[in-house]
Amino acid sequence: MHRILRPALGLVMAAAALAPAANAQTDMDTRYASWPTYNGDDLELKVDASGTHFTLWSPEAEGAEVLIYNSDRNTPAVDTLRMTRGDSGTWRANVPERLLGKFYTFRVTVGGRTLDETPGIWAKAVGTNGQRAAIIDLDATDPEGWADDRGPELAAITDAVIYEMHHRDFSIHPSSGIVHKGKFLALTEPGTTNGLGRSTGIDHLRELGVTHVHILPSYDYNSVDEANAPANQYNWGYDPFNYNAPEGSYSTDPANPSARITEMKRMVKALHDAGIGVVMDVVYNHTAGGDDSNFSLTAPGYFYRHRPDGSYSDASGCGNETASERQQMRDFIIESVKYWAREYHIDGFRFDLMGIHDIETMNQVAAALREINPNSFVYGEGWTAGDSPLPAEQRALKENVARMDGIAVFSDDIRDAVKGHYSAAAERGFATGRPGNEETVKIGIVASTAHPQVDYSKGNNSRFAYASAPTQIINYVSCHDDLSLTDKLAASMPGSTEAERQRAARLAQTIVFTSQGTPFMFAGEEVFRNKKGIHNTYRSPDEVNAIDWTLKNTNSDQFDYYRELIRLRREHPAFRMTTAEDIARNIRFDRISAPNVVSYSILNNAGGDTFREIKLVFNGARTPFTARIPRGEWTVIARDGQINADGLGTSPGGTIVVPPTSALILARTR
Repeated sequence: MHRILRPALGLVMAAAALAPAANAQTDMDTRYASWPTYNGDDLELKVDASGTHFTLWSPEAEGAEVLIYNSDRNTPAVDTLRMTRGDSGTWRANVPERLLGKFYTFRVTVGGRTLDETPGIWAKAVGTNGQRAAIIDLDATDPEGWADDRGPELAAITDAVIYEMHHRDFSIHPSSGIVHKGKFLALTEPGTTNGLGRSTGIDHLRELGVTHVHILPSYDYNSVDEANAPANQYNWGYDPFNYNAPEGSYSTDPANPSARITEMKRMVKALHDAGIGVVMDVVYNHTAGGDDSNFSLTAPGYFYRHRPDGSYSDASGCGNETASERQQMRDFIIESVKYWAREYHIDGFRFDLMGIHDIETMNQVAAALREINPNSFVYGEGWTAGDSPLPAEQRALKENVARMDGIAVFSDDIRDAVKGHYSAAAERGFATGRPGNEETVKIGIVASTAHPQVDYSKGNNSRFAYASAPTQIINYVSCHDDLSLTDKLAASMPGSTEAERQRAARLAQTIVFTSQGTPFMFAGEEVFRNKKGIHNTYRSPDEVNAIDWTLKNTNSDQFDYYRELIRLRREHPAFRMTTAEDIARNIRFDRISAPNVVSYSILNNAGGDTFREIKLVFNGARTPFTARIPRGEWTVIARDGQINADGLGTSPGGTIVVPPTSALILARTR
């Protein structure tokens, strides 16, 4: 599942001149394997007491130079530094002055042709639209207290509750009450309200109870003109340009290279101070352009996979795909995430179309991040958007997740079973009355691990237990991609009332948040936001994407349900087991034959829970279901579309009617 952006730009450059002359991917791999690689810490730029030092990796270049500028755009170079060939495929240039405040680009000659200028692939500070890299003092960008800044501690990823948001969506609407609308600084403003007495912004996140905010791409991307802020251009940002510098349109001053860095750090610190971690969405699988990307203008051909005819392979659906299995690309990905973790204190990373990357690279990414921050985690889309020359057994696909230590994948099993297939708007799922999804819902409940009562041969998407632990699964019913849950319910429940659709949403999210694995939700669904029925709104205007925060009043009961559901999960470790063995031992499904009903117990004070047993009955049918509950002293946690983590009342068990489209949750301590 992915959005289509646009094909690689492709300057009219003959593949034979700038891409490999080989006619097959294997020949290209052999050729590139002979290239020297370099992983020193001085790639791109280093400023120290002895001056300013530039290092560029471009093994096949016949010449290279650095152009120095006084400003970030529309001015001529004030100096040109000729680079000399260094070790391991590098080119170097040094000047004795500290060129702080200047801008620069690289320019290489390959095959007798001088290519266009590029800020390089390792630019860490850039000016407007990222065309020129900047020479700044990174230490000077740290906000007050940055040295002591820390994200939340986690025993395991399953303790996280992840909230996916886009900067503009979250704050741009007039009702947000936020001053810095659409900016990094929006999340630094406490005390904002929607004008009707309800909190917005960072206070809303704290009230909701999420542990981590997943921010959509926040590196410097290609599709928004930072010089034309009044145009209010919108994009999700899945078109990477400069991977290691923040996006300028989220800054109050895109022309100031330090401003975007400081403001992003201030955002991270504000969230950390509120007890909320930051997950960054990263897109290393493709670039916005092909022949004119910073990769291609540095070492043409090397960083991408190609078809036998020399054209770009396209497992991303966006015009090209990168070659993570090549050492310099692998090192780039690993060093890039390490940079974001160290310099910006990012707590986790979500990998876009992770299945395009190779397993070894992803394992090294996760290991490197754990060395920096034991509380960090990695997850991603365990699929591709098309075929790839990389053999399937080497891809970081969901079916290979058992071979990826410390990495999780999204569960399309629970997603499609609960709400209906993502690509078929009118198709219903378990929560909206379509029978036949019961076994796949159970697969989601046990986080795609092996369980003696789950028959994977009846699964809709997966036919074997592909996860070796629940820590490898991210559960969700919707995200930025495709229809929001609100729009999906409207499309699949024609003639229904909004109250009926909200009821279905509550059931769907109750399944997600009580399942083993890690829950993930799309921003604004707690107030029942919609996106006007549009599937992929990656470049739709704010009128479509912005969250209207007056909905927090209109749909206050929906928000309260989500808040209590999150509190229930966070207060009870029985929903957060970390091993497949614990799940198999502590979860027991009831043998029932009613369609669209799943009933089970979590037993044995699982995970050290105060509850000895938790009974959950999900009724996705349009008719009531009569559950038979063992006699005992039960606390009613959820019933008939209502929930309270402390209890709605008590029940002696026995026969209990579970209304249509609702969840029954009971708990007892003895």
